[in-house]
Amino acid sequence: MPTIRSSADLRNSYNEISTFCHDYSEPVFITKNGKGDLAVMSIEAYEQLVGRFELYELIQEGLEDVAAGRTRPFSEAMADIKSRCKR
Repeated sequence: MPTIRSSADLRNSYNEISTFCHDYSEPVFITKNGKGDLAVMSIEAYEQLVGRFELYELIQEGLEDVAAGRTRPFSEAMADIKSRCKR
């Protein structure tokens, strides 16, 4: 269940909301005039979320390479890497 607080709570209870975000690594949804307005989270949680999106993007690129036939056998790739390391 998401944690929802008002914009007044953000202003008046910043430390409490900050502690919650750090302790639980979850966002707090802030409302303004009763409607969703912001999502507040710790920097650590944000960086983890962005990292996940970057990973998903790389996985998608890999799947597209497989679908397009832009792959080669593992043994061939490893041999190429080893030859580059010997230079």
